[in-house]
Amino acid sequence: MIVCRGSNESDKSEVFNLPSSGLPASSIITAVQQQDYSASVWLRRRDKLEHSQQKCIVIFALVCCFAVLVALIFSAVDVWGEDEDGITEDNCSKNCRAVLVENIPEDISFLDNGTSHVPLSVGLYNLLDRAIRVVEIVSPLWLLNSSDYESSFQPGRALLSRLQGLKAKGIQLKISSGMIDSTELKMLARHMNMTALTKGQLLSSFWVVDRRHFYIGSASMDWRSLATRKELGVLVYNCSCLALDLHRVFSLYWGLQYKDFIPSFWSKRLFALFNKNTPLEFTLNSTKAQAYISSSPDVFIPKDRSSDLEAISWVIQEARHFIYISIIDYLPLLSSNAHKYWSRIDGLIREALILRKVRVRLLISCWEETQPLTFNFIWSLRSLCMEQANCSLEAKFFNPRVQRDGTLQGINHNRFMVTDRAIYLGNLDWVGNEFTFNAGAGLVISQSEGIDERNATVVEQLRAAFDRDWFSRYTRSLQANKIPVCNKHQINRLVPVKASHIDNGPVGGSNIWQSETHPLTIVIWL
Repeated sequence: MIVCRGSNESDKSEVFNLPSSGLPASSIITAVQQQDYSASVWLRRRDKLEHSQQKCIVIFALVCCFAVLVALIFSAVDVWGEDEDGITEDNCSKNCRAVLVENIPEDISFLDNGTSHVPLSVGLYNLLDRAIRVVEIVSPLWLLNSSDYESSFQPGRALLSRLQGLKAKGIQLKISSGMIDSTELKMLARHMNMTALTKGQLLSSFWVVDRRHFYIGSASMDWRSLATRKELGVLVYNCSCLALDLHRVFSLYWGLQYKDFIPSFWSKRLFALFNKNTPLEFTLNSTKAQAYISSSPDVFIPKDRSSDLEAISWVIQEARHFIYISIIDYLPLLSSNAHKYWSRIDGLIREALILRKVRVRLLISCWEETQPLTFNFIWSLRSLCMEQANCSLEAKFFNPRVQRDGTLQGINHNRFMVTDRAIYLGNLDWVGNEFTFNAGAGLVISQSEGIDERNATVVEQLRAAFDRDWFSRYTRSLQANKIPVCNKHQINRLVPVKASHIDNGPVGGSNIWQSETHPLTIVIWL
């Protein structure tokens, strides 16, 4: 503690106590000298006093500033993350197993190609069977129980029943969803509203089980994802390194509950463990591999996390021989008040075609919300290869069957890219506003060739799935000067109207013209 002392009355009297008159001159001179000395001592004491007081003021001000700074830092870090069960980057599991899962609608048959994978519903049940403590799910919407389509809702209702049964086993279920009007969530969950932090939507779709196993892919918790839509994803088992990293993305969504602003600082518990510069080095299906988790949008990315755009860019730039892309919508436009060309992905594809002579195949879904400008951009890409040696861009459209009521059955809901070196599995369509405003997550896996055919890598398996779809009878090539009509209700309009979440098409399509803000919801199911 700093003690500041001052002068007292005795000091003053001592300094100014002059001797009486009538003394000899020498005595008077001596007295005056003593008086001068006493005065100088008093002045020095006063200077020390003033200096001490200044030091006190400065130190007090510094202490106050430090206290305010600490308070500001702690108030800015609003999202802290959750306990991670002692799992760290050093002790997490790096010997993992991955399995591709698909939902193939009943009316789609690949008889001429035997490539098949574990049914999506079976894979999700397997994850639930492995759960011990907690199941964390992120989905754009919740609509597993529908009475409108009696022949198709049963898989969704069965999954809902399995999720309801977790409580009896003492397993906690946490849900982050972009849908706030779900009857299932109102009846079975405690809502924690999350204010819309961007102008977009929560489109992430993944599961994390006990921070050890996870699923990521195109399927949402919608009965159609288990029945009438063509979905694809990957299950990864005993891989706590990647599961922990994906859990941190979930924790970010979970921590933003009730927030109406994005924190200035993120907690260290939300920082990415791996990224495109420092991927996880691990063993996947007995083969060496590298992997990392990406996310969007940029305002939701803490330190060290690679964005989805960075992940896609890295996969495209690393390709040497081919790039195969299967997505719902491809539209390189960014729209707020006016349309702008969005070159982030389109430019990379052009560079791969012209400068590196990489073969590119685009498989795009053809559905009622397909934007006519999509075909113009694809023709623009194809025109690059006119009279160019070793330049190849092919484009096809997955054309599902039209029902009697005009709706589409078997929409290709896949969102992935596979090259000769890596894969990218994501949640967003390749549309400008998707990556700018919407929340999504992705997985990048880079893997060398498998040891033998019985031990095919995930990269090889995903390429086989793409080839099966590409050469199937459900695809149509883009014809010169002809825009395909994907649905009999499709109108020749430049600006489509976005369907609601409760529609017959994919969630989060190419509607970059819709400006309505969609609130995000964080839900915990106890």
